[in-house]
Amino acid sequence: MLDFAEQPHKRKNLLTGDYILVSPHRSKRPWQGQVEDLAPDNRPQYDPKCYLCPGNVRADGTQNPDYKDSFVFVNDFSALLEETSVEQFNEGNLLIAESERGICKVISFSPRHDLTLPQMDLPAIKAVVDLWQKEFKELAAKEWIKYIQIFENKGSIMGCSNPHPHGQIWAESSLPVEIEKETTQQKAYFKQHGRTLLQDYVAIELKKDERIIIDNEHFVALVPFWAAWPYETMIISKRPVPSVLAFSEVEKEDFARTLRELTIRYDNIFKTSFPYSAGMHQSPVNSGEYPEWHWHMHFYPPLLRSATVKKFMVGYEMLATPQRDITPEQAANTLKQQSTIHYKG
Repeated sequence: MLDFAEQPHKRKNLLTGDYILVSPHRSKRPWQGQVEDLAPDNRPQYDPKCYLCPGNVRADGTQNPDYKDSFVFVNDFSALLEETSVEQFNEGNLLIAESERGICKVISFSPRHDLTLPQMDLPAIKAVVDLWQKEFKELAAKEWIKYIQIFENKGSIMGCSNPHPHGQIWAESSLPVEIEKETTQQKAYFKQHGRTLLQDYVAIELKKDERIIIDNEHFVALVPFWAAWPYETMIISKRPVPSVLAFSEVEKEDFARTLRELTIRYDNIFKTSFPYSAGMHQSPVNSGEYPEWHWHMHFYPPLLRSATVKKFMVGYEMLATPQRDITPEQAANTLKQQSTIHYKG
């Protein structure tokens, strides 16, 4: 019988088909490696030098409106450009490239410079969810757009270039690598079973109740069986819908509540503003129907042992297979034990 808590073992990621290596015995090793500096967490409510605060001038000279909820605009330094022409390059089927057209937007979650999602109230988070839905609908109306990625990089440790809490939306003319993987896996399962992969996965997770963190009427938050990052989680809709566009008002309220509770639990683990990269995975657009696609949101936080010790994906992880020490079950237990009241009150 495989002992998950003691024996090294591999786990399969059902959404990608990839494997991760779990080495639970290594969690006891002493740490003498890199220790991060704690980012200062004493931001003012308004910063006159911040290009995301209301009324301030951004890098391109545009002045932000005096917004009261969340605010969205096209990124002044977009990675993808809408005016990109369609071009291809192929030399001997060895050097292959093609142009990529897209739109990159920034969403300031709140006019407050000092409030992250777990510190915002439910109506304010619901306003962000409403804006995500509105932006998805408007971008999907452009026929050349094939995929819309909604995401957030939180904290300087995750490469966030501005401390004002914000997220991004990238819409592009082809499917990203991870979306192609997840489409393949979900389509194969749906074809065989007539149900979504995540529908059946959530059912077995709820039955076992070993990695569940939040369980409410419309959403489940859990540590995936195949999690690679120490405190990696997923929010999964109980209703198998392809995208955020399908959420009802009640579901959006429940999603906002789930998002707030999960991020509060994160902050409470090490009593710090918990960094992560998070984003929704949802169906492609303007490419036919995708009944196999089941909306979910990934959270990839880097912290491992404390607020200053992070998990590195290097060496074996970069060259071979992602690897983790603490088991997903241990991580889920830690998250479940956290208060749902933010440590700052």
